[in-house]
Amino acid sequence: MNRLQGDVVILSLIDNLKKKGSWCGETHIQKATYFLQELFDIPLGFEFILYKHGPFSFDLSDELTAMRADMLIRLQPQSRPYGPSLVTRNGGKSIKNHFSSTLTKYDNNIQFVANKFRDRGVAELERLATALYVTLEINPKGSSESRTQCVTELKPHISMEEALVAVKEIDEIIRGSQKHK
Repeated sequence: MNRLQGDVVILSLIDNLKKKGSWCGETHIQKATYFLQELFDIPLGFEFILYKHGPFSFDLSDELTAMRADMLIRLQPQSRPYGPSLVTRNGGKSIKNHFSSTLTKYDNNIQFVANKFRDRGVAELERLATALYVTLEINPKGSSESRTQCVTELKPHISMEEALVAVKEIDEIIRGSQKHK
């Protein structure tokens, strides 16, 4: 996938998340893009590492900055204590028209992720994304209990109960994603 096709996928993700009630801060886009790339093997090419608030891609952060410079997205200030939202600009809307086949190819996947993320807060996204990271990268064959333990070891501020809920939800999301591939 070339850079513009990847940008179109991200633009569509932003637009669909907004429609579903997401605040669309960078953390939302980071986590949603991680899910999109990893659950559906969409070749966006971003490398994610486990960071402060779950999986994070410095490459994606740089790409979002480049998209702002290219006038595809802009930051929209939010009231305190929230950071800015990412919003598609006219340039972003225009470029989506040139890559309609890319959008058609990945629309079901984008819709699936947008429906799952909707209006979730950052803390919830951190738990879910970390649970997916553990499930895919660290302990793919582990029981829900062992993956829960792993989540709490990596993120001690997440309680065992919260981690177990996240791991169980990830299992459901993974099962549901199989229908959208």
